[in-house]
Amino acid sequence: MVAGRAVRADRRWLRRALLGLAVTLALPFGAALGGLGPAARAGFDPAGFDFWVDSSMGPIKSRIFRAADGNTRRVVYALDGLRARNDLSGWEIDTDISRVLTSWNINVVMPVGGQSSFYSDWVAPSNTNGQLQPYAWESFLSNNLRWALRDRLGFHPYGNGVFGLSMGGSAALALAAYHPDQFRYAASYSGYLNISAPAMKEGLRLAMLDAGGFNIDAMWGPPWDARWLRNDPFMFAPLLRANGTRLWIATGNGVNGPRDVINSPIDVYHLGNAMALETIALANTRAFEARLNSLGPSNANFVYTPVGVHSWNYWQDQVFQMLPDLSANLG
Repeated sequence: MVAGRAVRADRRWLRRALLGLAVTLALPFGAALGGLGPAARAGFDPAGFDFWVDSSMGPIKSRIFRAADGNTRRVVYALDGLRARNDLSGWEIDTDISRVLTSWNINVVMPVGGQSSFYSDWVAPSNTNGQLQPYAWESFLSNNLRWALRDRLGFHPYGNGVFGLSMGGSAALALAAYHPDQFRYAASYSGYLNISAPAMKEGLRLAMLDAGGFNIDAMWGPPWDARWLRNDPFMFAPLLRANGTRLWIATGNGVNGPRDVINSPIDVYHLGNAMALETIALANTRAFEARLNSLGPSNANFVYTPVGVHSWNYWQDQVFQMLPDLSANLG
């Protein structure tokens, strides 16, 4: 009963948050779904190298950062957000995580591209932006890239970790749920973990149209298609518990802090978007936690920060806070 009341309360909270999102959706999203960027980053990191792998989508690039001690057993995949670019991952452009993770003797794999994909296998190409081939990111990450990393770099294909922000957060959990031999550890930062909640599908439809002109019906079919439930962390939570997956789930509360510096009028707009999006992520995360708790004990750690918006500053912080736990759970 307690869990049921918590889920109902979170759904009411989510409805209120989505009213705020509706205002955000009335204007272009700008950079918000990619997150507010830090004041300055180096961008391209010369310590990494390009790693190309063929797929049904064509050749796909990943950026590889080798562990400082040269091991090939400790591997983590870093997934991008809705506005993933085709040149570099946002994790490389906007954070310093590769330098820190490799110093902890962890190999980092950053897939590049996949704007609005949710790193999923789509049912069809998007017919609203001229996409020629349907996305097949789940197959790429769990098959093409996985075995290419083993065959060409010697990376261990089992017991890896995966984490992501926003879109990549829910995708990280899905990969761990359906490919537990490959991913024993999964982390979500500001993820959308209750996709079937009221108004979420409508909000995502508008977001994906704005981020690349994608038709969401090409992803998992119409809203009543079973693929929507398959890709909703709230619904596949029992798999994560049964797999014993180590989970790190973190979100801010939509309240900005001193690190969210306003340098120009457009920053006010971006900050407003980031606050609204993080409020929705918070409601999704609380609902997911209630769902997981209703199933009994699980191997999950939930982190709710006292301030935090949809921003790279906070996602980098979460990687660093998670790092000792991630390191302890990799091979």
